[in-house]
Amino acid sequence: MYKATIGIEVHAFLTSDLKVFSNSKNSYSDTPNIFVNERDLGMPGTLPKLNKDVIDMALAAALALNCNINKVMHFDRKNYFYPDLPKGYQITQNKTPIGFDGYVEIEVSGETKKIRIERIHIEEDTAKSKHVGDSTYLNFNRAGCPLVEIVTKPDIKSEKEAMQYVKELRNILLYLGISDVKMEEGSLRCDANVSLSKDEVLGNKVEVKNIGSITNVGNAISYEIKRQQEILESNGTVIEETRRFDDVNKKTISMRVKEKNNDYRYFPEPDIPFVHITDEEIDKIKEKMPMLPKEMKTLFSKKGINPKNIEALLLNKELAFVMLNLGDCVNFVKASNILTGDVSGYLNEKSISLEKTNFDISRFEKIVELVDNNTISSKHVKDIIPVFLEKVDDINKIMDDLSIKQISDEDSVLKIIKEVLNKNEGAIKDYKDGKDKAFKYLMGQVMKETKGQVNPGLASKLLSQELKKQ
Repeated sequence: MYKATIGIEVHAFLTSDLKVFSNSKNSYSDTPNIFVNERDLGMPGTLPKLNKDVIDMALAAALALNCNINKVMHFDRKNYFYPDLPKGYQITQNKTPIGFDGYVEIEVSGETKKIRIERIHIEEDTAKSKHVGDSTYLNFNRAGCPLVEIVTKPDIKSEKEAMQYVKELRNILLYLGISDVKMEEGSLRCDANVSLSKDEVLGNKVEVKNIGSITNVGNAISYEIKRQQEILESNGTVIEETRRFDDVNKKTISMRVKEKNNDYRYFPEPDIPFVHITDEEIDKIKEKMPMLPKEMKTLFSKKGINPKNIEALLLNKELAFVMLNLGDCVNFVKASNILTGDVSGYLNEKSISLEKTNFDISRFEKIVELVDNNTISSKHVKDIIPVFLEKVDDINKIMDDLSIKQISDEDSVLKIIKEVLNKNEGAIKDYKDGKDKAFKYLMGQVMKETKGQVNPGLASKLLSQELKKQ
């Protein structure tokens, strides 16, 4: 039985205002070559200027990934020649990554596992190549944009673990607010190293480059495991090579064979002094760090929110932080139901973020309160939420405009129930015969008669009482 050994390398684009070694705007614009200066192009006589915001962002990531911190670090030149690298070298960190020996905890099939982080280091991005016919065009907007590269130990054993790791890592970076982690746009790029063996001696490693989604992380690794196993079972040899994932045909394709390890002739960057990180700076970053998904999951669980809603909340950072900012008197379970149901549904339908709506937390708390005290039903919420998100009106005004007024007077509800029972003798007989659907049918008729305005809890109680008298 062959065992898979997998390591993941992730490049995450950092969202600082400026690039890492120049004062050009840090942006992936569709208009080529507008955020470029002499430093980005490696013009003679230009010197790099380190962006402190990038250091702070990378430090936050290293701390969130439970890494040890290199308090004295330097940058290095990684030398290779390629058209998208204008200086002929990339400024990165080789010997002194900002963080090392960390870990991320993942949960797969109900079991928790630590994936060790070997290192996290800062580096600059290259330009972007665009191939048109026989020509190649270069967009230098991306040259010099700040990245962190996060490298795991070979601790991952399956495609499920790999997907869960990338998912957890993505959420951590997103919640830190240091990267938009949009894999489809290239701001989070993932490489997977896969090898198969029957014992502790690792097999030849195959690298799959630039995987563009979490789903395809699983697809690429699954295909590569199957491909390598077929080779080994037929007494062949797995070639150590670099491959790419074809997401149309769901398979990996060879790019180049690794005959030997690349010698990048690293040496310390002479134009950037050593960087010293103090304990005070580390403490300052820790104080500013927001609550991360793992802590939120624990908190939401203690509030009684079900696992499905917790997962949905954590997938939408805006909704998760709404939950964090609700008052202590709010019913968190009902609030989570509305956020993950009607609010999330509206945002998905309109393809917008919560920030683009007129969401207001105090008005939202009012909606939850009205649901909690049975003043309005879940049906009313479906009508209220679109107006609530589109307008700034008071909730009572929205209800008046929608003619929403829940019938909660016991005498009025009882009168309606009796009228429904008089019209449905067959359903009463079915109920007495033990048919559960009969009760739901009768409740439906009560809701229909009141156009959904009746208090459902009160109606259910009174209907049960009246049926016992029949």
